[in-house]
Amino acid sequence: MTPDEVNAYLNRDHAADLNAAAERLRGVARHTQLEESRILSEQTGVRVLLKPENLQKTGSFKLRGAYNKIASLSQEELDRGIVTASAGNHAQGVAYAARERGAKATIVMPRITPPIKVDATRALGAQVELVGDVFDESSAHAAKLSREQGLTFVHPFNDYEVLTGQGTIAMEILEDCPEVTDILVPLGGGGLGAGIAMAVKTFAPHVRVIGVTPAGSPAFGQSFASGAHTVLAADAVHTAAEGVAVKQPGDLTFAFLEKYLDGFVTVSERDISEMILLMLEKHKLVVEAAGAVSLAALNELDKVTWFGSNGVDTSAERVIVPVLSGGNIDTVTIGAVIQRGMITRGRIMQFGVELPDTPGQLALIAQILADLRANVIELNHDQFKAQSHYTNTVLLEVTVETNGPDHIQQVMDALQAKGFRINRVY
Repeated sequence: MTPDEVNAYLNRDHAADLNAAAERLRGVARHTQLEESRILSEQTGVRVLLKPENLQKTGSFKLRGAYNKIASLSQEELDRGIVTASAGNHAQGVAYAARERGAKATIVMPRITPPIKVDATRALGAQVELVGDVFDESSAHAAKLSREQGLTFVHPFNDYEVLTGQGTIAMEILEDCPEVTDILVPLGGGGLGAGIAMAVKTFAPHVRVIGVTPAGSPAFGQSFASGAHTVLAADAVHTAAEGVAVKQPGDLTFAFLEKYLDGFVTVSERDISEMILLMLEKHKLVVEAAGAVSLAALNELDKVTWFGSNGVDTSAERVIVPVLSGGNIDTVTIGAVIQRGMITRGRIMQFGVELPDTPGQLALIAQILADLRANVIELNHDQFKAQSHYTNTVLLEVTVETNGPDHIQQVMDALQAKGFRINRVY
């Protein structure tokens, strides 16, 4: 996109465009209701209200931008057919919108896309092609199809109508919670953050918008630090949050974020996993990794880099709304995330111990665990794994469910007090 084109979009009548997007989406996108999180409010000392876009139709906020864009196309553009690239959520939004408008849609997705997102996109009537290992490679192929076949290209984030559709999320937040002070937004390509920041500064400029990325997806962090749109090498992106695993943010979205975003912070993979588990346990909400990025930022509020003169007035009560951007996570991934989250929170422990190969040793271990209410999940009793093959010992490997780090320490201390030498695996 040329600098003149970017400036033209920056100078549009944003209020009119946002209101037009809200009208197009009326009856199409759900007005997702804010939900107060007592546990996160207690943990952070601020009032936390969740914006659950994981409950949106197609399971993600992406429906808003995709539908707004496709609803703005001419009949001639629709008749040519639509092509886009997506890591999954935008794909479903485009497929849904194209079906509603009677247009044929071709979606190019990275080969690493979870099967649940591929299947859901096909179920909406779109043709899916799996090309490339990262989004940017898929996007290049989609652009090639557009040129060669004359298809109408719908960019997943670097498009004004798309980011304007995403901005309707902020309009709902401001309507439902006028006292909001901060909105936390995950940044991948930047469409969601740019749309929300634009809407907030249009209708409530006193509200702060904070962009959040995983540490393993540093494109926006480097762009903000350098003051220029930065493109990463493909192997520079390492995060389980595939929805924000982008090596090249949009130049249009970067321009909007540079103008309107108030702050920026990075989060760890560990905190992302723990927030997915917390949402399941405490709110009964399924949130994908990209959707938990904004939640993870609640642990890093004191590390936000503020832009310009924007910052936190510590005398005022903060009301923070993290946007849960999506909930499309496959069962294999969610199983792994749950296990990692439980390990980091001390909810699961595995240890090994070599026992004399004599009757009663296994029963003694079991009794110690039972007395401490450590529930055995898995047990492996194997004499061939013992290091001392000629000393008549057996290796016992045990996985137990625990109640946190203190409980784990109690188990370790009790076993060691009985003379057992424990090797903790995790």
